[in-house]
Amino acid sequence: MTETTSFRMKNPPHPGVFVRAEILEPAGLSVTDAAGILGVARPTLSNFLNERAALSSDMALRIEKAFGMSMDTLMRMQGSYDIAQARSREGEIKVERYRPAAGAEPQA
Repeated sequence: MTETTSFRMKNPPHPGVFVRAEILEPAGLSVTDAAGILGVARPTLSNFLNERAALSSDMALRIEKAFGMSMDTLMRMQGSYDIAQARSREGEIKVERYRPAAGAEPQA
């Protein structure tokens, strides 16, 4: 295991799970109430909270403005989640390392 992979979470949570558990539930907010606070449609927020939609930069900014959770942190969480999901499907992607032919000049 390399140094960078040793610090990577194997199965990071979807940011929607985090937002629900760490922001909405402690505040006693329903999805409908939170959607109103954020200025988004209830189904939009519900899809995010229930892991059916990725966190958009717009939603991250809304959460930051409304609840003080850093947009940067939320977006990093989404990136980590996306990477872990792609890695879990790595075996399904059949691509081999490109190796230029011996003596071939790289193209500029």
